[in-house]
Order: sequence, then C-alpha cells, then structure tokens
Amino acid sequence: MITRTLGSSGLEVSAIGLGCMGLSHGYGPAVDHQSGVALIRAAVDRGITFFDTAQVQGPFTNEELVGQAAWTSSAAVASFSRKPLAPARSASYP
Repeated sequence: MITRTLGSSGLEVSAIGLGCMGLSHGYGPAVDHQSGVALIRAAVDRGITFFDTAQVQGPFTNEELVGQAAWTSSAAVASFSRKPLAPARSASYP
C-alpha cells in the first residue's frame, strides 16, 4: 500500500482512506455495529490505515467503530475526526 506523510507530524497513513460517514449517517439507515466493525477490519486487512470520521456522524458512532476494529488489529490505524461546524451567524441568530 502506498503511504503519505501528513504535514510535519511524520505520521504515515495509507494513500487511500475510508470515509466512514455512510456507516452511521447520510446514506440511508446506519449499518449494524458488527457489520461496521467487520468492514473496517476488512479495510485494515487490505492495508487501509486512514479513516475519516466526524462527530456529527453519530455522534461518536464512527469513532467507536474504528476504535473497536483497530483495538483488535495489529496494524497501526489513524482515525481523524473533524470538529462539528459552528452554526452560521445571521440576523436571526446572534
């Protein structure tokens, strides 16, 4: 698997990542917990070490799935979770 170094951190992750939004949010019903963990483990088994999650996608559901799958894996896994977006300011919202 080709890897990339993120910024100046020295952290190497797979060039191909897995976006986890569809596991719990956004593309229809959430997958069951076991299926989500199995999918992430299968990705790790294929060399994927970069997982993209966000608090708004659950909240925390995807981070728990990635964490549980990574805990039982011998591979080093990097999960990146974005902060929730702040509400937009408008005339009706101070």
